[in-house]
Amino acid sequence: MAQHVLEIRNLHKSFGEREVIHGLDLDVRKGEVVVVIGPSGCGKSTLLRCINGLEPIQQGEIRLNGKSITSGKIKWNLVRQQIGMVFQSYDLFPHMNVMENILLGPLKAQGRKREDVEAEAEALLARVGLLDRKGSFPSQLSGGQKQRVAIVRALCMKPEMMLFDEVTASLDPEMVREVLDVILGLADEGMTMMIVTHEMAFAKAVADRVIFMDGGVVVESAKPEAFFAQPQTDRARKFLNTFQFNEVRHCLEEDDDECLP
Repeated sequence: MAQHVLEIRNLHKSFGEREVIHGLDLDVRKGEVVVVIGPSGCGKSTLLRCINGLEPIQQGEIRLNGKSITSGKIKWNLVRQQIGMVFQSYDLFPHMNVMENILLGPLKAQGRKREDVEAEAEALLARVGLLDRKGSFPSQLSGGQKQRVAIVRALCMKPEMMLFDEVTASLDPEMVREVLDVILGLADEGMTMMIVTHEMAFAKAVADRVIFMDGGVVVESAKPEAFFAQPQTDRARKFLNTFQFNEVRHCLEEDDDECLP
């Protein structure tokens, strides 16, 4: 049985008096792709931010490879080299070109040799189809290209696992596929990942396990084929029915008979 890269026990997270995560437990095995879905405000993105130390927790423990990263004096700059995170908003430095954005972390935080990192960055950019844009600035890139650069920047830190927070949410529909293809490629290569997404078709295709959250807790956890075919809770069934209704409504509005079920 594969070892647990990530273990979360009794996690509580509050903003003021509002508790958004209520005693959550979760394990992620090495090489596993866990997709987290659920309604807006259920705590999905907050969970990822707690794992990466961007939000302090009020109670509980998070362990990375068996070692606590939430107790004692944690050097989060070192932890974040092991847990890469890609956000919806890209967060590229506008005054730096693509290559400079990618090299900044490995050179400054890890002290690696520039020639080694450049070679790795070029290989990763080639893999995502952006080698010819290494000298471009963020303002010269499309949304999908920016997101692919953000993924390459995170991968160049050589993380053990990756967190993706709604990375296609701000993209035009034609740009979504190019980003999802990159993530599907990482899954095929065995990268451990937690992915928060509203793209149900993508969740079906990439997940080893689907986590459905609501009200700050895990309501249901299952293989994607089981979850999408026969969810076990009324709350999950209602959530999926809402998505299916919205997909049909979109098809009718676009007058596209081919996408109707």
